[in-house]
Amino acid sequence: MFGQQNAPRAPAINLTLYSRPDCHLCEKMKVTLARVARRYPFELTEIDVSTNSELEKAYGSEIPVLMIEGQKTAHYYIREEELLQKLAGYY
Repeated sequence: MFGQQNAPRAPAINLTLYSRPDCHLCEKMKVTLARVARRYPFELTEIDVSTNSELEKAYGSEIPVLMIEGQKTAHYYIREEELLQKLAGYY
């Protein structure tokens, strides 16, 4: 595409997903994140709360919990349109 080679790259946004294995809501959120990643680049860190008692205490009853740039953005689920809108605010 014309002009894209010299276009500055937008910095990646940092997302953190607190989850645990065998969590159907976590899997659904990961699918949403994968679809949204096609439009807005981001760095995703996934943290298994079941490996840390403090994280389990903090987030275990709300997983999955999604943080954008350290701010709690969603728990249980997020609609694709809502996540797109939130990420658009960073560009």
